[in-house]
Amino acid sequence: MKASYLGELMIQNRVKIRPAEIKDAEQIAILCAQLGYFATQQQIQQRLSQIQYNQAHVIYVATIENDYVTGWAHAHVCDMIVGPTQAILFGLVVEEGYRHGGIGRLLMHHIEQWAFLLSCQGVIIRSNFKRKEAHCFYEKIGYINIKQSLTFHKILT
Repeated sequence: MKASYLGELMIQNRVKIRPAEIKDAEQIAILCAQLGYFATQQQIQQRLSQIQYNQAHVIYVATIENDYVTGWAHAHVCDMIVGPTQAILFGLVVEEGYRHGGIGRLLMHHIEQWAFLLSCQGVIIRSNFKRKEAHCFYEKIGYINIKQSLTFHKILT
């Protein structure tokens, strides 16, 4: 067996996936920063409290010993007029030192199971064009790039 595969199995055996809780806010904020999304612990706590009981959202965390959060994934069910119901992945991050160990794959498996139980036809992932490593990961776990697009934003005042 390849050493990387054995390492992945060792990490996966230590990882637990569970719904995110308010107590996870600090580590979630730290992980957000690793992807360039900066939010304070208080902001994450507020956002978690707003959506944690909303059945159309799910936020999972991956934990190891002492309930240490090494990654998280957030998805939302989206009913669309132009197509069947889909789950949209809003975010996935695994702490740098734990990447390539199967944690992202476990988080995505849980997202997919959740989406299936809510009668979603599939999972849509939008990923910044510069995140080449993420693109390779998604393709490796069975996702196909179906289009490229631009994202527009307007601040409402």
